[in-house]
Amino acid sequence: MLILSLLLAHLVADFYLQTDDMVKDKQKYIKKHITHHFIMTTLILGGFLIGNFKAVNVLPFFIFPLLFIVVSHFFIDFVKIKMLDTIKISNEENLKRLSFFIVDQVLHLLMIFLACHLFIGIRFTKIVDVFEEGSKIGTVNAWLFMAIIVVLTTSVSGHAIRILLGSLPNQLLSFEGRYAFKADRQEDGYANKGKLGLTEEYHYTIFSKHDLSRGKLIGYLERLLVLVLTFYSAYPAIGFIVAAKSIARFKQMDDRNWAEYFLLGTLTSMFIGISLGIVLREVLT
Repeated sequence: MLILSLLLAHLVADFYLQTDDMVKDKQKYIKKHITHHFIMTTLILGGFLIGNFKAVNVLPFFIFPLLFIVVSHFFIDFVKIKMLDTIKISNEENLKRLSFFIVDQVLHLLMIFLACHLFIGIRFTKIVDVFEEGSKIGTVNAWLFMAIIVVLTTSVSGHAIRILLGSLPNQLLSFEGRYAFKADRQEDGYANKGKLGLTEEYHYTIFSKHDLSRGKLIGYLERLLVLVLTFYSAYPAIGFIVAAKSIARFKQMDDRNWAEYFLLGTLTSMFIGISLGIVLREVLT
């Protein structure tokens, strides 16, 4: 239960308490970011200490793991910032940015596991045995695990998809359609006293404002629906979600760049939703 609680606290601090401004300028807001993690970790370890007050000591079970998790988080973030500044990854190198994001999160989670192992005595083999033997993880652990999966399905995966897709030009973000009009006009000819034909063709590209927050919410709901449908093995119903998205964006499919952007985002979103749905089903059932 403690490990799951610490994992959930990490995800909340990293993806819900961290604003867009903090993400854009991590070096400027790193102290504030670490403070969020310090508070969340303190609450979880404090609750564990109160619940086991007679059986544990404050120093090894509270102070040491708290300092280890917070200091290691600061060190990993600091190294990541310096590496990104040194390597100078361009906006087009989205896979490199995504790899940095994944490695960063994996290292943070490993530090949480390591802190629990070194200072609290939680053995990795015990955790593995629970999943290998198919044992029930308990009601509290089940709810914590579901909460972690929901956070991964919504905010974490949304951030990963944004990194993968990169920044899209404004004309594609707001592209609505491209239209052509032709007009025939007849004029009197002065030289030959006849009629002259003139055809004029006009091309219009229609744009509209794009609500990013609305698209973000749609992505969250989409992956949550896929998660639930996968959990209940209702795979055919997932096709209706893809069809509904395609119909809603039918006009924009005329633009090839936008269509490829849409396809990449949808396939990635579906893959994450289905994968996490399978994990949730295997753990809880």
